[in-house]
Amino acid sequence: MRLALAAALLLALPAAAQDGRALFEQRCASCHAVAAGAEEMAGPNLHGVLGRRVGGDPGFDYSPALQAAGRAGERWDTARLIRFLDDPEEMYPGVWMGANGLPAAAERRAVVEFLRGGREGALPVAQP
Repeated sequence: MRLALAAALLLALPAAAQDGRALFEQRCASCHAVAAGAEEMAGPNLHGVLGRRVGGDPGFDYSPALQAAGRAGERWDTARLIRFLDDPEEMYPGVWMGANGLPAAAERRAVVEFLRGGREGALPVAQP
């Protein structure tokens, strides 16, 4: 019986790992708010991040790397955010983000999908 329960739990893990909201809460919520108007935390508020200029939350003090990307006209789109979540330091050397990103491509896509608005409770996309 214990073996059957353990097998069922192991089979359920991949599906749970794809839930963007749960992944965001586990990996990102300690530093990032997602509610409109929420106070800044250690990281910028990610409400409406897709479509927003990189380094574009006026209430947050970004690293010089992200400030420069924003001045260059870069915006957060799905592909850029997925790449960033893979390895933030590689994409923007000197970024002030302590986490090392999300190791699995499916996890990165799930979190971006949550932020994009494709899942229950997800966030709206910023207008350019």
